[in-house]
Amino acid sequence: MNPLVVVITGASSGIGAALAERLAKDGARVVLAARREAELNAVAVRCGSDAMAVVTDVTRRGEIERLVDATLARFGAIDVWVSNAGRGITRPVSELTDEDFDDMMRVNVKSALYAMQTVLPHFKQRGHGHIINVSSMLSRIPFAPARSAYSAAKHALNSLTANLRMELAKDFPGIMVTTVMPGVVATEFGVNAVHGGMDSRKFPGAQSAEEVAAVIADVIAHPRADVYTRPGAQQAVIAYYSAPEMGAFEREPGFGPH
Repeated sequence: MNPLVVVITGASSGIGAALAERLAKDGARVVLAARREAELNAVAVRCGSDAMAVVTDVTRRGEIERLVDATLARFGAIDVWVSNAGRGITRPVSELTDEDFDDMMRVNVKSALYAMQTVLPHFKQRGHGHIINVSSMLSRIPFAPARSAYSAAKHALNSLTANLRMELAKDFPGIMVTTVMPGVVATEFGVNAVHGGMDSRKFPGAQSAEEVAAVIADVIAHPRADVYTRPGAQQAVIAYYSAPEMGAFEREPGFGPH
């Protein structure tokens, strides 16, 4: 069996870099995409000679198309596509500007939409493939009002992912579509947020990028539709949506990320 070819966006650091290194160690051929060339190349070096770095702005459809073409030219196929690129924001709903909201949709939703639409013909031709969209617990529960537009964008990503899965289920059962929901992860996400923010690496109980990468690697090996990266997260979502009165539930002591 040929090694898996896995494309990972947002691969210059954090979850994307950790996932690339994990999969490369397991024998996969990884294609790394991000805007930061030096950081991207450094990750590729750690992943070995079969890794390929492609500097890519995932908010531009043409660059996603170029990424697909480059991967097929090098490896002849794509088995798994992981849309991991994303960015946060620190601004409540009442203060959001048009640019704030548009930026969150471009980076967190449109980038994944471009990827799904671009890689899908290849997957359909082969009859199999796996699309993994990295979302967030904030797409399910409003733990952090300052992340308002990020939460909304990731909620939209969840919906697109589920709808694509339903669209493909009958005629293309070999194409898997997965949503992955991490909580707080110890990466540069917080300090890189639009308008700044708390360093996620200093957040009590933050999950390591390596732990999240291990969950995604397991999803690749054993595909599922909807996956949480930390114990108890799914139960928290169930409790929130089954609460008789959400407003009262949100005011309870202890409501927040765990």
